Amino acid sequence: MIMSEYLLFLQGFLKDPKRVGNILPSSQLLANKIVQSVQWHNVNAVAELGAGTGAITHLMTSQLTNSTKVLLFERNKKMREHLKAIYPECIFHSNASYLLKKLNQEGIRELDCIICGLPFFNFSIEMRDKILHQIVKSLKPGGILVAYQHSLHMKKRWAKQLLIEKIEFVPYTFPPTFVYICRKKE
Repeated sequence: MIMSEYLLFLQGFLKDPKRVGNILPSSQLLANKIVQSVQWHNVNAVAELGAGTGAITHLMTSQLTNSTKVLLFERNKKMREHLKAIYPECIFHSNASYLLKKLNQEGIRELDCIICGLPFFNFSIEMRDKILHQIVKSLKPGGILVAYQHSLHMKKRWAKQLLIEKIEFVPYTFPPTFVYICRKKE
């Protein structure tokens, strides 16, 4: 990870901490844990919600074929522009609360996988529910959600609509993080 990515994250956090949610990009340890949770050979369409500066995107795209549709959602304009320069083959959008609309615009019927690092703790209950609805509706039956959060506050909400297969605690990252591996009910 280059220094400019750390600075982009820090600037984004200082400007709007409710949307950026962390002062540092995801660590290599956390990114590896997230990417190892998915069987990438079965993924034809994936979305990353809260792509940041691409710590997970980098590992994820190295696992995919050229025909895989990759949608990256990042609200911070500077981070999104940074990602566009590195991953021009991906499809970019700014607001994950319009996930279904953007899939429809891109001609993508459903997603096999969603990687989500959005700071749900900072969102209103209405916004949490709206984004969760978008996630569940956009996943194919049996599709996987890998979400990472710094607490267990979303566990009950996700369990109502998804099957939580596993929650892994990653202590050696800042801040320590929980990785949820969830599947859409068939």
